[in-house]
Amino acid sequence: MTRPIHTIAREIIADWKKPYFGAVPYLGAMQSLDTIDDAYGYDDARSIIAYFMSNATTWRGAKAREIKAELKALTARR
Repeated sequence: MTRPIHTIAREIIADWKKPYFGAVPYLGAMQSLDTIDDAYGYDDARSIIAYFMSNATTWRGAKAREIKAELKALTARR
């Protein structure tokens, strides 16, 4: 069972105290997504997560690795 994307986003915000400025807009968009099939404006959830991941390289630690793996698995599904 997969968690809603907005729940994952809240967990990221709680763990990543000073997010990289490039990741902030995508993290904000993720807060309004429920499933991988949702969209935010003209961007689909897969794109938003991909953009977030490319801007989240400075987020490190056990929680970061865990959540990034969860997001990667989520976007790989179809």
